[in-house]
Amino acid sequence: MPNWLLPENIADVLPSEARKIEELRRLIIDSFHLYGYELVMPPMLEYLESLLAGAGQDMDLRTFKLIDQLSGRTLGVRADMTTQVARIDAHLLNRSSVTRLCYCGSVLLTRPNGLHATREPLQIGAEIYGHAGLEADGEIQELALASLALAGFSHVRLDLCHVGVLRALLESDANAQKDERALYTALRAKDVPALEEITAAYGADTRRALLALPGLYGDVTVIAKAREVLPQLPGIAKALDELNALVNLAGDASVTIDLADLGGYQYESGAMFAIYVPGLPNAVARGGRYDHVGEAFGRARPATGFSMDLRELARLLPVAEPKRAIRAPWGREPALSKEIGALRKAGEVVIQSLSGHENDQDEFECDRVLVLENGNWIIKKLG
Repeated sequence: MPNWLLPENIADVLPSEARKIEELRRLIIDSFHLYGYELVMPPMLEYLESLLAGAGQDMDLRTFKLIDQLSGRTLGVRADMTTQVARIDAHLLNRSSVTRLCYCGSVLLTRPNGLHATREPLQIGAEIYGHAGLEADGEIQELALASLALAGFSHVRLDLCHVGVLRALLESDANAQKDERALYTALRAKDVPALEEITAAYGADTRRALLALPGLYGDVTVIAKAREVLPQLPGIAKALDELNALVNLAGDASVTIDLADLGGYQYESGAMFAIYVPGLPNAVARGGRYDHVGEAFGRARPATGFSMDLRELARLLPVAEPKRAIRAPWGREPALSKEIGALRKAGEVVIQSLSGHENDQDEFECDRVLVLENGNWIIKKLG
């Protein structure tokens, strides 16, 4: 096997793509800062039990594991940063006030999330801790949409769901509680024959409601339809009210409701959303409320947030244009060095030509040149 060959779904990021990703990262992180979010940088490795706390079986399967030679304990390479940030809030910061945190870093997956997806996403996201009200959910939804708008995606589809609907149905039927995992799997796949088989022994109202969930998909009128066909349970009524409020906060996004889209169900505790953009079949961003994850770290806090993969997002953007630059001759004369330093301080890219390689700048387009005329260094435009 050639020593330059990389594992499946693992790839280098080359200069033009790396520049797109980095510019996007700076833009979004700066936007988070303007909303009052503080940047944190969790480690790539943690003890497995900490990394998977409250994350569910799916995350366990997606996590690479290895043995720590110092302690002999099992470590995990993070496949998601949400629980890490929850640990920082609950255990390290230990604030009683509302805390807004953001992050950006690579995660590693045992399997890709999609056909052409990378197993090393660059995950960026934001979380709010300490406020249980719908205002926090609305802010996170707004921040996710604003982040995509910064990337140039003004026409997006916001897909809303709420785990409270399924949870209320499970609480109302003891038989259904025993089959929670199987129900979750069948609902995510919209596998109605499997649902019919699983629910055969349930109460009539619960069975009818569970079989209706895969069909409760479409525009915002689905909320009104759900009120008609689902049982009048307090948990369901509360969930539908919250979805209706989030629809009203969605701005110009095209909104769909899908009461069977339960991605993240295992640790989510309230409203969830997925955002889709043209050109990508998978959700480009996912978020939702997860109030109970902090319990594993000794302090349960209301929490909601979202994350997305910058590498996948950048892949949808146009090829980056070569950056404008100034070509300068090689030399260390004080006057030349002073002029180049002043230009770079002003934000200009200045490339000093090496002998025999005056035009070898693939990622830059030198449209100006620094030349010496009458004892002064001046900039001239190139044709």
